[in-house]
Amino acid sequence: MKIIHVNALNHRILQDENKFIAESDNNYKQRLISIADNIENSKETKPILLLAGPSGSGKTTTALKIREILLERGIITYNISLDNYFLPKDRFPVDENGKVDLESPVHVDKELFTQQLTDLFNGKEITLPIFNFPDQTRRWGATLKREEDDIFIFEGTHALNPMVIGDISQYAHKMYVSVRTRLKYDVKGEDDKLLDPAYIRLMRRIIRDLLFRGREITSTLDMFDSVEAGEVKYIMPFKNTADYSVDSFIPYEVPAYKSFVLGKLKEAIAQNSSYERFRPIADALTQLGAITLDQIPPDSLIREFIGNSSYTY
Repeated sequence: MKIIHVNALNHRILQDENKFIAESDNNYKQRLISIADNIENSKETKPILLLAGPSGSGKTTTALKIREILLERGIITYNISLDNYFLPKDRFPVDENGKVDLESPVHVDKELFTQQLTDLFNGKEITLPIFNFPDQTRRWGATLKREEDDIFIFEGTHALNPMVIGDISQYAHKMYVSVRTRLKYDVKGEDDKLLDPAYIRLMRRIIRDLLFRGREITSTLDMFDSVEAGEVKYIMPFKNTADYSVDSFIPYEVPAYKSFVLGKLKEAIAQNSSYERFRPIADALTQLGAITLDQIPPDSLIREFIGNSSYTY
């Protein structure tokens, strides 16, 4: 478990903000380059990467970055979202009370997914599904066929869950991405406190929801328990099965989130005491200096959440 103090972050920002940003992004890229090396070296026997992580982990950008690294080496690489393998609404499973557990892996069409991965490995042509979220229906998209040296990255929350992937892992690399670093901060001169990584991912979701999903902060806060419960039940038990585990914490990210989150969170807490449990986020943000958003490069992982990314999501 890595721990970093807010004072250290403030020092780096004041010392040389641009260098701090560049070093942080480069360190993350170097970790992904090492993984890409292993994927390249075993592409004949394991041409598939299964990449999983909880909500707000940055798994989509991480998958795109690995693809970018491999493409720069002349290796044709395809990125495919596991979300497209969701069952259409007429096949949604329900519990004994007729309710739908949206976090459950049973919503993934395991039969279609495992069959298509097997077909890809064996050089057979497949037609990719496309899931339409507004009406929760399925249509069919492009056709794919694996050529020699091609690599396929399947990214999604349940990409490591055996309920979904079955026994296909014999010809696939497995990777788990999430925030692991804890932020240490001090409250009114008391003992240092640690900001849980789940709260850093929550900040990412708050901003993404506000900017791209038209969702107010209170709505995102209200979903926190159900989202976390689904992750604890369906995602985290399988993180130790991964060949590669990556901490997606970017050292300058929390200062970058300050202008988006702090004011709205304080207002939400003031209006509803049930949000008091999220005060550690506000306390940590209060002690951090802000960072110049314009200095954050377009290919930064945190652009997935704050916008103006060079990647298409």
